[in-house]
Amino acid sequence: MYKFKRKLYTRGSSFETTIPMPILFSIDKEKKHNVVFAYDSEKNRWYIELEQEQKNKTKQGKNHDPNKKVSKNKEVKQG
Repeated sequence: MYKFKRKLYTRGSSFETTIPMPILFSIDKEKKHNVVFAYDSEKNRWYIELEQEQKNKTKQGKNHDPNKKVSKNKEVKQG
């Protein structure tokens, strides 16, 4: 069995740690990934899953207006 020990850092009112490179050996480092922490309450154990981010062709925010056209960093209202 392999073990990795990592420091736990405070960040504001939360905590963070890093993922060691040996755990990331199988991912494509050119692509973005999410780290999913899964807890099994019956076994009292945490598991780490790595999933590749799905590409969204259009990222739409809360205030997205499909009638707006962006041109040279300026928004132009169409219609």
